[in-house]
Amino acid sequence: MKTGNKTKIVATIGPASTSKEVLREMILSGMNICRINFSHGNYDTVAETILNLRELNVEMETYVGVLADLQGPKLRIGEVKDNGVELIPGNQVTITTVKAISTSERIYITYPEFPKDVIVGENVLIDDGKIILTVLESDNNTEVKAVVVQGGTLSSRKGVNLPNTKISLPCLTEKDINDLDFAIKNSVEWIGLSFVRSVNDIIDLRTRIRAAGSSARIVAKIEKPEALTEIDAIIHATDAVMVARGDLGVELPLEQVPTIQKMLVRKCIQQSRPIIIATQMMESMLTNQSPTRAEVNDVANAVLDGADAVMLSEETSVGLYPVKTVQHMQRIVRYIEEHERGIYFREHHPEPHDVTFISDSICYNSCVMAKHANVTAISTMTNSGYTAFKLSSHRPKANIFTFTDNPTLLTTLSLLWGVYGFYYDKYQSTDDTIQDIQDLLLKEGLVKKGDFVINIASTPIKDRGRANMIKLSQVG
Repeated sequence: MKTGNKTKIVATIGPASTSKEVLREMILSGMNICRINFSHGNYDTVAETILNLRELNVEMETYVGVLADLQGPKLRIGEVKDNGVELIPGNQVTITTVKAISTSERIYITYPEFPKDVIVGENVLIDDGKIILTVLESDNNTEVKAVVVQGGTLSSRKGVNLPNTKISLPCLTEKDINDLDFAIKNSVEWIGLSFVRSVNDIIDLRTRIRAAGSSARIVAKIEKPEALTEIDAIIHATDAVMVARGDLGVELPLEQVPTIQKMLVRKCIQQSRPIIIATQMMESMLTNQSPTRAEVNDVANAVLDGADAVMLSEETSVGLYPVKTVQHMQRIVRYIEEHERGIYFREHHPEPHDVTFISDSICYNSCVMAKHANVTAISTMTNSGYTAFKLSSHRPKANIFTFTDNPTLLTTLSLLWGVYGFYYDKYQSTDDTIQDIQDLLLKEGLVKKGDFVINIASTPIKDRGRANMIKLSQVG
């Protein structure tokens, strides 16, 4: 086994990448998590993709996980006449909730409560903000009058953003609930929740996941201004965060997105929550064999910020070069990790009043020790994954090797920065287990004689409790 990047790569799977052969090449190129976008595709195709991935994990002895990304209350316009009409600035249009073919005078929106929720003066953004309308009046029933502020060609099924409107739609639509049921039945590790607005959205989804008997974890996608008003509570309630820069950059002024990205990374590291940077990272590779210089800088800056993972969307789902795109991203990440020390050693102090204070202190002091003793590896046994999450958040330069007898946990941990998983089901004495693990790492070539290694464990080991012990030793 060879260690890969510390910053993980999430790749969206679609028509360009569903085959087992392409998935294999993407794994070899550095993909750690497969994202399934439930806005597209059908259940049969998704089930086949997940099956292919599970088979490849067995064949290749890898632990690539699955992120099932729910669509959420995505607003769209309906079908447009001739699949394209021109909206002229200054012209008035009627937005209706009564299903019809849209024209340049009358536009159908798939949001029944729109006339009740919208307020005069609020903006309606279509097609990622390429077209902007301003509300003039509403009948509070089925129709809204608006004026075209920024025109352009309106085509079918384009997304609608309402940055100023407090929408009344639930975070989970009927489609999302069906998709969630399918994802849980297929044992996915991560569930992406789109358009999170409050901590209650996270609580609702977690209740549904637990009621279904699943251990799937939640990725809260931050793409609405409302989420930022209670961001600390959302981060605390979720298991991971995604900076969904596409809709976020439409809902908020574009110039705010970079500072929001950095703020979210900082807060997630402090709360030991993995964070994914997503959308348009290498979009030019939809049709080109190499990224632009700006895209290279974007990926590099996400790594420098301290993100756990960087994500590819259309580049790998429908692009011409899915494997090559992952390869380019892997090279960028690897170079930054090898040449920029600033991404490492972000230790944050444990809270004395937390029930996890002992375990948190073990993880914190392990990473401090790893820095000063130039430690090669930190290894830990885990049942819940808690120590892996905590260790990862401190961003040690030492590799983090996690040993567990829970295969699902291993694929879950593939999202975490710097964490590499091993299946291990021996629970001997603490000393015997530590020695066994060290011998395994030596045999795999992950440490060599003379290296310093930190082992974290719980004693007595058979109780499988929280970490309460650190051991620093030298290999051989």
